[in-house]
Amino acid sequence: MKVILIGGTGHIGTYLVPKLVEAGHDVVCVSRQQSQPYADHEAWQSVEFVGIDREKSEEHGDFGAQIVSLNGEVVIDLICFTPQSAQHLAENLKGKVRHFLHCGTMWVHGHTVQVPTTESAERNPFGTYGINKAKIEAYLLNFHKEYGFPVTILHPGHITGPGWLPVNPAGNLNPEVFLRLAQGEEITLPNLGMETVHHVHADDVAQAFVMAMQNRENAIGESFHVVSEQALTLRGYAEEMAKLFGQVPQLRFQPWEEWQKTVSERDRELTWDHIAHSPCGSIEKAKKLLGYQPKYSSLRAVQEAVEHYFQKEGIQIIHKR
Repeated sequence: MKVILIGGTGHIGTYLVPKLVEAGHDVVCVSRQQSQPYADHEAWQSVEFVGIDREKSEEHGDFGAQIVSLNGEVVIDLICFTPQSAQHLAENLKGKVRHFLHCGTMWVHGHTVQVPTTESAERNPFGTYGINKAKIEAYLLNFHKEYGFPVTILHPGHITGPGWLPVNPAGNLNPEVFLRLAQGEEITLPNLGMETVHHVHADDVAQAFVMAMQNRENAIGESFHVVSEQALTLRGYAEEMAKLFGQVPQLRFQPWEEWQKTVSERDRELTWDHIAHSPCGSIEKAKKLLGYQPKYSSLRAVQEAVEHYFQKEGIQIIHKR
């Protein structure tokens, strides 16, 4: 099939494009500019690149028409962030596409009540990103119910893999946390370190998109979580990472009001966003309907990403397998 991939050179696309090509699909990658994926693969040589500035095109009202003109049987949208953007594209694609797959986020759940959270849980989103993504999900699923629009929504957790840093045990993206753990130094975590983060390797996210395409009848009109088998508590995450580096965990804890004063504004904002959400998602639905089986645990996915970062920065690490 001909697959139109919107935003295909980022985290997910780096792993998704090779899987699509290897499965025999013709891939058209739509992006603002032809940037390089995070990992080289010969499959990229057979990909057609189309340059479209989505933001400007949507302002002119012709983005959807441009995507339709590419004549794809499947359209995968990895970079839609507003309800208006989703509506514009979906209305243009109605009746003209066999399958439309949208990349959502675990953030649609906001504050959760029971864990692991299932896809059927009531949505309590907060923050602009989560609220908009929840509105997009609601719109697309309703569009399916009203008009039979063939949509599938996949909700990843904290995507990670070689080429970018994962959310760390303090709930932010500061590499210093991993460096201190690797050196056996003390780190301080907010509260009791019992909030959760739920990572997923980009390769497993790509797997889920392919499985959704292959199991189209089960996937259409549905939302699925795409995360690892288990979430991590901040404390457990820090302890296990220290052990992987061959170190004894050295952890200290501070109440949030004290802890937030010890970090930068950016780290504070990211940590609060992550611990306030504390995602812990069930993947039983994706396993049952799509055959999704993540290859990476949260720890293994993070370890691979951190090892790559340390190698790139020339940092020597010692850890136990």
